[in-house]
Amino acid sequence: MIRRLRVLSQTFFFLLFLFLLVRTQYGGTDEIGLPVNVLLEIDPLHLLSTLLATGTIPGLLWLALITVALTFVFGRFFCGWVCPLGVCIQLTQKLPLRRRENVIETNRWHRSQTIKYYLLGGLLVASLFGMQWTGILDPLSLAIRSLGLVVLPGIELGLRGLFDAAYHHNPFGIAGVTEPVYEWLQGRAINFAQPQFHQSFLIGALFLGILALSFWRHRFWCRTLCPLGALLGAVARVGLFRIRQRGGCTECHRCTFSCQGAAEPEVPDGWRPAECLVCGNCTAFCGPQGLTMGFDRPRLRAPRPVAGTQVRRRHFLIAAVAGLAAVPLTRLSANAKRAHPLLIRPPGARPEAEFLARCLRCGECMKVCLTNGLQPTLWEAGVEGLWTPRLVPRIGYCEYNCTLCGQVCPTQAIQRLEREEKKKVRIGLATIDPSRCLPYAFQTPCIVCEEHCPLPKKAIWFEEVEVVTNAGVRKRVKQPRVDIELCTGCGICETKCVVQDKPAIRVTSANEDRNPENRVLLESAGETPYGH
Repeated sequence: MIRRLRVLSQTFFFLLFLFLLVRTQYGGTDEIGLPVNVLLEIDPLHLLSTLLATGTIPGLLWLALITVALTFVFGRFFCGWVCPLGVCIQLTQKLPLRRRENVIETNRWHRSQTIKYYLLGGLLVASLFGMQWTGILDPLSLAIRSLGLVVLPGIELGLRGLFDAAYHHNPFGIAGVTEPVYEWLQGRAINFAQPQFHQSFLIGALFLGILALSFWRHRFWCRTLCPLGALLGAVARVGLFRIRQRGGCTECHRCTFSCQGAAEPEVPDGWRPAECLVCGNCTAFCGPQGLTMGFDRPRLRAPRPVAGTQVRRRHFLIAAVAGLAAVPLTRLSANAKRAHPLLIRPPGARPEAEFLARCLRCGECMKVCLTNGLQPTLWEAGVEGLWTPRLVPRIGYCEYNCTLCGQVCPTQAIQRLEREEKKKVRIGLATIDPSRCLPYAFQTPCIVCEEHCPLPKKAIWFEEVEVVTNAGVRKRVKQPRVDIELCTGCGICETKCVVQDKPAIRVTSANEDRNPENRVLLESAGETPYGH
């Protein structure tokens, strides 16, 4: 019964995860209307790392305390019953590529399973000094980032190809059926425009690598590397949940053969609650009914570990020192001294240091961006800012009436702004390159940038000047100018610029409200519309 309930739970939560992930997109309105980030909010690792990094519990992250309480009662159930990355790993292991030799030996506890505790210690020490790297390895952030920025866009690309083929070739008149289906899917399961993301190869390679490791050792990620599993395991060690032997063990090893966490339930007094994923396989496959699940009074301290299996203090101290050393090492980049011109953060983003201390690299803001303009960084924010969001105007602009990215951010690294408030936030500044602008360099009329500027009082205006063509003909053209006080840096002028290879008008991070030091004119400095 436990095993069947676990399979139902995994199916429900994985379908819920996919549903919320698919619905994290623009659907025609500026309101998401669904708690699409709820799984991130019940993650205790996000709660603890954000609390250490910022001293606050933003948004609804306190919901993670419910997960902690349930873990104290039921053990490390989250990994075996809820985690979407765990489901992906299990589905991968169903492929007929996995070698079945020596399964019992590989399912026994191995010292490498202590690595996750050292990773957890290093990440939390780094968080204490404001470096939020838990999102890189946290399974929920990793699953959302991988599926949302790589897998789902790939599936969408394939679906678009199928619908396009049906429309253009129309075999047996099938287009009459496929076109209404395609129109219904748009804004629900398919974006209005095909999303594409930078670093998709790296993000996808990490995800595939995690899945591939499971062919070497069953649930290698969950057993060896997952920092969330380490945190939940530490709680489960002192919890109420127990697996006991009834004394009828025949040493058939079927429980070890089927164990997902390498918790060794067959070892007398050696069952490891910190490794048990509460999958129920051991009791389901125990022929003589020699194992039983139940509850006992809480342990005031962790049980004495089996000899040779404990986390070593020396190694844990080394991991903590490594986490501490990573803080100054990752901040030696020149970006920490001077703002990177291409690091255009979304409107509502907090000052850079606080933004990096909160951002989970989950990718929800990038997936929900209706123009596909938000992209994961590589080196623009230094090593510390890997895979945090930045606006790339050549790909997409910041829509004037959109506030979606602030709605989906679980830690308020991007603050939720009201629409009228957001319209006033400056995230950058547009500048014109006269060597490429048509009215300047080629004496050709062009008013595209001014036409697309969304501000009621245009931030781009024209000065009519007399120019001389190569033929010696005098003519008057309108040359664009940028009003530094009005421009918000939304990037639509760069997106729509007719000069395709390298736009004649480009947006940089200069004049952003969140950084008073990143100014073009000193007199333009002042308080931001949202209080920083």
